[in-house]
Amino acid sequence: MGIQYNRRNLLQGLAALGGTSLLGQAAAQTAKAAWPTKPIRLIVPFNAGGATDIIARTVGEALAKRVGQPVVVDNRGGAAGILGTDAVAKAASDGHTLLVSLSTSMLINQFLYTKLPYDPQKDITPITQIAAAPVTLVVHPSVPASNMKELLAYVKAHKGKLSYGSWGVGSYAHLAGAYMSKTMDADMTHVAYKGEAPMIQELIGGQLQLCFSSALNTKPFIDAGRLKAIGVTGKQRMDILPTLPSIYEQGVPDDAYAIFGWVAMGAPAGLPKEIVDQLYGHLREIAKDPKVLERTVGAGFMPLMNSPEAFRENYQRDMPVWKALVDEAGAKLD
Repeated sequence: MGIQYNRRNLLQGLAALGGTSLLGQAAAQTAKAAWPTKPIRLIVPFNAGGATDIIARTVGEALAKRVGQPVVVDNRGGAAGILGTDAVAKAASDGHTLLVSLSTSMLINQFLYTKLPYDPQKDITPITQIAAAPVTLVVHPSVPASNMKELLAYVKAHKGKLSYGSWGVGSYAHLAGAYMSKTMDADMTHVAYKGEAPMIQELIGGQLQLCFSSALNTKPFIDAGRLKAIGVTGKQRMDILPTLPSIYEQGVPDDAYAIFGWVAMGAPAGLPKEIVDQLYGHLREIAKDPKVLERTVGAGFMPLMNSPEAFRENYQRDMPVWKALVDEAGAKLD
């Protein structure tokens, strides 16, 4: 007659071998991996209503349904994303405080600011790049250029006569505009605004000749003929503007235009791998949600939701390009 194994026999055998300590360790591991145990705070280091905020609320809503805990979006705008990002960097590494931000605060600021209160490479755990954030290059309708090569020729031929806008010193719009001005020896004037909306209005009014800006802000005016679209950054076209070719596609392969920003999720450094894995597992499924995809594309982004490993690889690849752009623009802030 064979020996019958049941839970009682197994526990007695383990006890005889000192195995109860093994069971205790297994139970401890399970308890340690239990997440989340309370509401999750999703810090967005920008004001409510912007494209990053829209993505954070969309992902947060979907995440709350999957984990069975509220996900509360906490807008901490100010100082180019520094305040909110620093709050995450200094939070407990238990998976209950997360960051949804842009490449500005998570990568570029380390080269731009001389006194950054956090080190994005050491103080933030990369979770995923939620979406790529290419931008459009638009000009006032009076500018006689319909593509990137024509625009570059026009800029070069009008040295000291043109102005370009940005939504702040160190923003992509500033860095790319400065790169264009320097490489074309155009001596363009940089005008920084507090946000994209006033910049676009000044461009429509003719106070500026060109700027880089998100499709969310430029598409209505492109469609209405009040702005002329030249191209998009990155190497691919945007779903929201499928007929507009990328600058790269137009035969201008400079890294300054081929690179793109992104919106990503991070967490305080030291977040346990089991929580990172659980969180990314949920995000991977959330990325398939038609509602999430629709809102992401509608905000002018290109869905990614890549793995933490892919995020780190992309970060290391892009970092020297962003550093060179900051150096080229001579942009330094305290």
